[in-house]
Amino acid sequence: MTKDLPSLNCSNCVKREFSAFHDLDSSTLAEMSDVKTCAFFKKGQIMMHEGSRPNGVYCIHTGKAKLFRLGTEGKEQILRFAKEGDLIGYRALLSGEQLSASIQVLEDTHACFIPRSEMFNIIENNSKFSLEMMKMACHELGEAGRLITNLAQKTVRERLAEVLLLLNKTFGVNEEGNLDVSLTREEIANMVGTATESVIRLLSEFKDDEYIELKGRKIKILNIPALARVGQVYD
Repeated sequence: MTKDLPSLNCSNCVKREFSAFHDLDSSTLAEMSDVKTCAFFKKGQIMMHEGSRPNGVYCIHTGKAKLFRLGTEGKEQILRFAKEGDLIGYRALLSGEQLSASIQVLEDTHACFIPRSEMFNIIENNSKFSLEMMKMACHELGEAGRLITNLAQKTVRERLAEVLLLLNKTFGVNEEGNLDVSLTREEIANMVGTATESVIRLLSEFKDDEYIELKGRKIKILNIPALARVGQVYD
């Protein structure tokens, strides 16, 4: 179950510099701190459900989450990930629409909930923040378009290479040099848009080609340029 936590002071939050709130003044941050609530989600919990209407947004303080949709046969399609400092649910809140994806935490996660009224108050009174939200929404739209194009035009091998590079860009690596996120082979397959067996086979091929190193769920990228060539990633 979700566990409520004491609210953090936004002015002193070290994660704020990674979030859309980084340019807010002290008085706005103090007001937001007074009205927000904080919660703890255990690994595997759903933060927000596809089809629901958000009453506010979550800002991830610690932890990671995946945004996914369910297909007609109940198969997941992972759209993107969220990490520390990211806002969850803001696009549906701004548009007045239902959430187009569910959000599930990949590890124990601490997140702060900012109510709808406070979000709109900040948007209406802070032009820089409004611009930041617009940029975020445009970026997500571009990523969604690229996902659709890749699923239609790239091979499974190319898509897997690109997914590995995306995970590296999004989460970075830990002290051991492995991708700093733990995903099952099924979850990787759900990102790529293919069968789990195909991902297992291709990961083994990438290992044999010395592009990556595998130890259980741990993945270490050894040759980024080679993966970029395979995935036709040029940016």
